[in-house]
Amino acid sequence: MKIALFGYGKMGKEIEQIALKRGHEIVLKIRENEKYDISKADIGIDFSVPNAALHNIISCFKNNIPVVSGTTGWLDDFDKALTVCKENKGSFIYASNFSIGVNLFFELNKSLAKMMNPHKDYSLNVEEIHHTKKLDTPSGTAISIAEQIIKNSSKSDWELIENSVNQDSNSVPISAKRILDTPGTHKVSYTSEIDSIEIKHIANNRKGFALGAIIAAEWLIKKNGIYTMKDVLNIG
Repeated sequence: MKIALFGYGKMGKEIEQIALKRGHEIVLKIRENEKYDISKADIGIDFSVPNAALHNIISCFKNNIPVVSGTTGWLDDFDKALTVCKENKGSFIYASNFSIGVNLFFELNKSLAKMMNPHKDYSLNVEEIHHTKKLDTPSGTAISIAEQIIKNSSKSDWELIENSVNQDSNSVPISAKRILDTPGTHKVSYTSEIDSIEIKHIANNRKGFALGAIIAAEWLIKKNGIYTMKDVLNIG
């Protein structure tokens, strides 16, 4: 594949290394506000910044270039991106997290939420920890986790909280921490007076996110439509 990289920070550089090892070519490395000729590429991989993501994605759709996006913090415009994709018969995968491990974690999260829903004596908390340079709080992955719980329980919304426990609320409480050079940790815990149950995913480095994005691009390259990592991994 000839890949256009939108965003060439730490994630972009990890994607580049893995792509080259898998026999692909990076034809564009696009930083914010740079001009580019997207027609050079077979596919775009977007790990840019929130205020550039929609422009990058639409540029791909209008040039018949499939696009994989992992940028978070821009989802107020997500429906617009889907509309433009459909209008141009484009190809698109968006994921808040491309890690294969995280996507398996998502399935565990949904199953656990269903099982715990009848047990109202357990308080729920979602915790996420990321590096200090992360632009959005809470993380897109934490929001995905909360939305999965909402769909599979009696919870009605999520909220960002200061304290780790929010037993009386009908929302999913998310606590967010920022620690230097932390790739990402996500934990869902259910706690009662008697015991605690938790599931956790810890990213040891960024390679899992980058590999997942490349695997998604390899899967998408000859397809048409809007997909998720569940399609790529054939899970759920």
